[in-house]
Amino acid sequence: MASIDSVSSPAAAYQLRFDSLFHSGRALAFPCDDHGQVHLDALSDRARSNYLYARAVVGREFAVPTVVRQYGA
Repeated sequence: MASIDSVSSPAAAYQLRFDSLFHSGRALAFPCDDHGQVHLDALSDRARSNYLYARAVVGREFAVPTVVRQYGA
C-alpha cells in the first residue's frame, strides 16, 4: 500500500480520508462531498474495493474517517 491511495476527481473539493491506526502517514482517501458522501459509481473498481475495505475495518486498521478540504481543487 502506498502512503496515500487517493482517487481524485477534478470536481472533488473534499476527500474522505481514512488514516491508518498503525502506520503513521498511511491513509486511503476518496473524493466526496462536504458531508463525506462518496459517489461509488464514480470510483474505479480498485478504488471502490479499497473504500469498502476501509469502511469495514474502521477501528481495527483505520481510524474513523474525516472529511478534508482539498485546496486548489
